[in-house]
Amino acid sequence: MNAYIARVLENVRTKHASEPEYVQTVEEVLESLEPIVNAHPEYEQVDLLGRIVEPERMFTFRVCWMDDAGQWHTNLGYRFQFNGALGPYKGGLRFHPSVYPGIIKFLGFEQIFKNSLTGLPIGGAKGGSDFDPRGKSDAEIMRFCQSFMTALYRYIGPDCDVPAGDIGVGGREIGFMYGQYRRLKGLWENGVLTGKGMTYGGSHFRPEATGYGAVYYTAEVLKAFGLDFKDKTVGVSGFGNVAWGICKKVAELGGKVVTLSGPDGYVYDPDGVTTEEKIEYLLEMRSSGRDRCQDYADKFGVKFVAGERPWGEKMDIAMPSAFQNEIGMKEADQILANNVEYYIEVANMPTTNEALAYLQSKVKVVAPSKAVNAGGVGVSALEMSQNSERIVWDAEQVDEMLQKMMANIVKESLAACEEFNLGYNLVAGANIAGFKKVATAMLEQGVF
Repeated sequence: MNAYIARVLENVRTKHASEPEYVQTVEEVLESLEPIVNAHPEYEQVDLLGRIVEPERMFTFRVCWMDDAGQWHTNLGYRFQFNGALGPYKGGLRFHPSVYPGIIKFLGFEQIFKNSLTGLPIGGAKGGSDFDPRGKSDAEIMRFCQSFMTALYRYIGPDCDVPAGDIGVGGREIGFMYGQYRRLKGLWENGVLTGKGMTYGGSHFRPEATGYGAVYYTAEVLKAFGLDFKDKTVGVSGFGNVAWGICKKVAELGGKVVTLSGPDGYVYDPDGVTTEEKIEYLLEMRSSGRDRCQDYADKFGVKFVAGERPWGEKMDIAMPSAFQNEIGMKEADQILANNVEYYIEVANMPTTNEALAYLQSKVKVVAPSKAVNAGGVGVSALEMSQNSERIVWDAEQVDEMLQKMMANIVKESLAACEEFNLGYNLVAGANIAGFKKVATAMLEQGVF
């Protein structure tokens, strides 16, 4: 390994030992950057890697809110503005009890390269809270969102930092936060949040964008091998917005998603999540607040397996779409036992580094999440553009731009592979292609 990369990694492992998710993603990215770092000794002179692995600034704040019974609660909120070399900070807000600084750091670090791959002028950031919206009333969620935004609003803005949604943060939460931002600022800065409703500055296809983009990316990969989605079976985990978007687009392209999962287990539907009734029922499952995948099995009379993940089922394409590190060595072995040839990461870092390396050595195609799920932030950036111009593009325009964006991400990743003789390594190719733009911008802007 390059000596400079080794020193930076050792420093990260020491400083962030209590944040394993962050250490894991830094290791995966930096190790794959060795060819480009070897070619650019000037990176070490300005300690570019040492700078890129630390956020430019971090905010931690308390969020106090009252439940419907009049009881006050206190949660922690975070916003880590990781790298603004390419443009305003951009990245989601996650509301989930697992949120702590290590989660926000790993997500923010990944966001730098993901946003770079879109080709749009946006930097990388991430934020959120350990607040759990499940089981809360609309009024409780509104009070929490208002308190969260009251703490955050001073540090964001259309030309500074533009948050979006993530796990636990959908259109409802974005609406509550934007209303509070507008109240506090007294301005209609509708470019300050993305994922907004269509009535006040939202974009077509934003809820579906991550799932649609993942399918467009995969379609581009399949095309290189003379294939398409027709008659393909797809394994998906989760049942939220991303899984919903994947189900819709895969069905449209002639394939079928046969698995979904949740905290309670997974379902296997051999006929596929292909009908309008089944696809729209995912929205009902999500909005119920029950967080139960079994509801799908009960409604449609299909197999449900409690406490397990779906990767032992037969599928042509595996698309983990739920949570970080859901695929370890056990799940990798299950995937390989079913002769899956296309492993497409959709969730942020769904695979442990050990399992990822193992799958790369055995599977025809492994595609990394920072490339596959970039469609979500890409359409968010398109929403920012529409807001700045006070226009609304129609659905066909947005969809066309999303398809071109995902095809270009595959193209740029493969170009990086060719430049550094990496073969068909979409993981390393995406890391290098995303890093290259950010590194150039950082060099041109000097050290600070």
